[in-house]
Amino acid sequence: MKTNKLFALMVIAVFAATSCNQSQKNEEANTRVEGAPISITLKGSDSVLPLSQKEAEKYMNTHPGASVTVVGGGSGVGIASLMEGTTDIAMSSRELKTDERMKLEEANKKVTEVIIAYDALAVVVHPTNKVSQLTREQLEGIFTGKISNWKEVGGSDSKIIAYTRESSSGTYEFFKEHVMSKKNFASTALSLPATGAIIQSVSQTPGAIGYVGLAYVSAGVKAVAVSYDQGATFVSPSVESAKSKAYPIARPLLLIYDSAIEAKVKPYIDYVLSDESQKSVAEVGYVPIR
Repeated sequence: MKTNKLFALMVIAVFAATSCNQSQKNEEANTRVEGAPISITLKGSDSVLPLSQKEAEKYMNTHPGASVTVVGGGSGVGIASLMEGTTDIAMSSRELKTDERMKLEEANKKVTEVIIAYDALAVVVHPTNKVSQLTREQLEGIFTGKISNWKEVGGSDSKIIAYTRESSSGTYEFFKEHVMSKKNFASTALSLPATGAIIQSVSQTPGAIGYVGLAYVSAGVKAVAVSYDQGATFVSPSVESAKSKAYPIARPLLLIYDSAIEAKVKPYIDYVLSDESQKSVAEVGYVPIR
């Protein structure tokens, strides 16, 4: 009799535990459907990084239980991670290249590209530099090494020290294509791994020049006006000039994800595109999509 009672109690305990586990699973499933994703990783562009960090923080504050991890490294790194399946979303400051699209297709990944903001890519120099404006042709000359002294562009008789991002950077790719007409950077150009390093180096080096996303421009550097009509018109980088499309070096900032996991990432993407989240775009220093 005691054995039968013990067996019955064990059956009840197992049933209760199973029901509890099933209830917990159902609750988690409902959280994924009705609320925020449990865990999402974003990786890539340093230009997108400060915006994504701010948006991720706000998202987690308003979606208890959600976890959004944001890591920089460059657009190329983020896209490569997307191909490898080691990130849910790639942050990019450029569109996908043809060979990247082909590799994604070969990996049976159909991706979705979402523009989340616009950026005015700023050319920056040391605050003491007399040069306050440059033409596209002069910028090409500086970064290809044909122009090596500031006196050649109206500045003092001093050596130009050009800083550039590494080749995995979307900012590097965009600058090379849209400013340098796809010409190669000079061998003397100093490659740095992050946008923050560009700002720090230019702010500490009187003869330096570099290029950064608008959100990174600070009091430690001076943004120069740029002309794309051979000097007829010079426009300074700003939210207003990028929004009006008057500034010639403007670009979209994107999030890219595998469409196969759309159900997982869509709540976060929808939040990033919402009116509330777009306020963060302006706060960071970029241009909202609307």
